[in-house]
Amino acid sequence: MTHERTSNRAGILFPALFVWALAVSSAAASPLVIAHRGASGYLPEHTLAAKAMAHAMGADYLEQDVVLTRDGEPIVLHDVYLEATTDVEQRFPDRARADGRFYAIDFTLAEVRQLSVHERTTSGEAGASAVYPRRFPVQSGTFTVPTLEEEIRFIAGMDRSRGTHTGLYIELKAPRLHQAAGHDMPRAILDVLERTGYADRKDQVFLQCFDDQTLRALREDYKTPLPLIQLIGENDWGEDSAVDYDYLRSEAGLDYIASYAQGIGPWLMQIYRGRDESGAAITSDLVARAQARGLAVHPYTFRADQLPEGFSDFDSLLALFLDELKVDGLFTDFPDLARRFIDGH
Repeated sequence: MTHERTSNRAGILFPALFVWALAVSSAAASPLVIAHRGASGYLPEHTLAAKAMAHAMGADYLEQDVVLTRDGEPIVLHDVYLEATTDVEQRFPDRARADGRFYAIDFTLAEVRQLSVHERTTSGEAGASAVYPRRFPVQSGTFTVPTLEEEIRFIAGMDRSRGTHTGLYIELKAPRLHQAAGHDMPRAILDVLERTGYADRKDQVFLQCFDDQTLRALREDYKTPLPLIQLIGENDWGEDSAVDYDYLRSEAGLDYIASYAQGIGPWLMQIYRGRDESGAAITSDLVARAQARGLAVHPYTFRADQLPEGFSDFDSLLALFLDELKVDGLFTDFPDLARRFIDGH
């Protein structure tokens, strides 16, 4: 399916979904706290421990980035590579590809279960170092990579014991890479949702992706009733998609998104553009233009230990996006701080 720059509105193609999206985007009085990879500001990302902490902190949704193993099992991992957050280089030193990376899709689930998960690191001449030095110690703890099904059942168990109704926010990572390897990623994820009873929970599951064609296939070919979120990156990031992200932020691009999705997930710096000479925040009109089309807006990523230039504290950043721009929700590594800010209003 080729990318078509259509101007059809969601209200024409999918009227019921348009009404649902409009209701979501109008609920700005209660913006969603989306735990980015769990409470990843405090515990290694995408571990069940990080999800349990985010759940206890009152996050509305817990994010699951999903890739597939060689035998087709959906696992919760942000990267298509394993070395940044696991000890794969020590466990399987001879399994890197020619580019030096250890691809999750080259490993079976049984092999992935042998890995230990640690805080995110980056490699340099001096060896691996923590991306966020003040977070959980890299060499501490015993954590593993969960399957998507294990994580969903874990969250459902916490919902039962705590009397809550926490949502899933699932990202399909690099679907074209998986397709090239012979895997049907959307089908694999939808099958897990079916087995766990979440396939029809429109009020409890979002599906997100950087690739527009994957989202269109989920709606048009797989017929999922679940709300879809078009992630918007930058064209130079090298995301696994042929879509033009500059176009997606245009008037015609937002019309196009509204024909198949219920919201957008933009990078926060596509909304906040810095400060003017007087020190006032410069912002784009992306939020207002998207919401005018019934699209919910859930920007990423809000980190108390990585503030954009021009902010001295986390609450000021939250105030701009939640109080002034009135986004419908946000992804944060610190769900407790966002929850406290929202509940304090």
